[in-house]
Amino acid sequence: MAVLALSGIIALVAGACACVVWAARGGPRWVRVIAGVTLAVAEVVSMLARSGRGSSAGRGGGSDD
Repeated sequence: MAVLALSGIIALVAGACACVVWAARGGPRWVRVIAGVTLAVAEVVSMLARSGRGSSAGRGGGSDD
């Protein structure tokens, strides 16, 4: 069941990426809508990752070497 769920997620991500590329080449309106939603979600995830990384900066105590 988990494999099926992960396969579905991967298929959705691949389709969204294809819509972004297609929209950049001037695809139909529905492709541009999906591409816009995909890029907005990517921006939100990026901001959340940045804020999460900044709040845990002082916890490691070790060097990066």
